[in-house]
Amino acid sequence: MIKIESTEEFQQALKEDDHFFLLKHSLTCPISQAAYEEYEDHEKNHGDTKHYYLAVQDARPLSNYIADTFQIKHESPQAILFKNEDVAWHASHWKITTKSLANALEENSK
Repeated sequence: MIKIESTEEFQQALKEDDHFFLLKHSLTCPISQAAYEEYEDHEKNHGDTKHYYLAVQDARPLSNYIADTFQIKHESPQAILFKNEDVAWHASHWKITTKSLANALEENSK
């Protein structure tokens, strides 16, 4: 997984990768820790897809930028699949599982 902290790093990912996941992760929330572990497991089985994450405590401006730019309410934890520089799928809290991530990837790779 690749940690990003700035709008510039995020914009670079949008330009370089036709699709990728991003996890908004809270360093203090147990639900977020569970989602992080699911996200980590998903990456192990889908290494051909880039997996980025941000810690909301360290990258609040970036988290807000993503919420504002793509008009998706900020939640933490929140997993987002970007495809062709737009949001293709997103989920939050207990809906972030290895299965939901895999399904999102499969449904949006067609």
